[in-house]
Amino acid sequence: MRSTHALTLEDARSIATAAEAEARAHGWAVSIAICDAGGHALWLQRMDGAPLMSAMVAPEKARTSVLSGKPSKAFEEMVNNGRYAALAMPVVPLEGGEPILVDGSVIGAVGVSGVKAGEDAQVARAGVAALAIRAEPATLEKTA
Repeated sequence: MRSTHALTLEDARSIATAAEAEARAHGWAVSIAICDAGGHALWLQRMDGAPLMSAMVAPEKARTSVLSGKPSKAFEEMVNNGRYAALAMPVVPLEGGEPILVDGSVIGAVGVSGVKAGEDAQVARAGVAALAIRAEPATLEKTA
């Protein structure tokens, strides 16, 4: 049996707060989604003025990153490079999803949608970075 880390609601709040701060600093209105290691929603917020569709796309970007363990940009690049078979995968091939890794294991992901692809990813990475900054034994819950 092995022990794994799991995101807590407090972790999700910290991630979302940092991601929102990054978006606001640039005047971007986005949706921010955070999911656990199973791809299940822990958090979803749509900032005032964010496109309506962004609230549907952001969680799928996060889920894509959890399922693959990679930024969702990897699938966008596959399609852009002619590997259209990626469109048949159960993923969203759009940049803006970033996995959350602890000790080499994916414990969740952040997905952002609402502005340009690189900007979505920048906001998502700011959320992931906030968790890394505050990561202490009490922050990440251990589950058996």
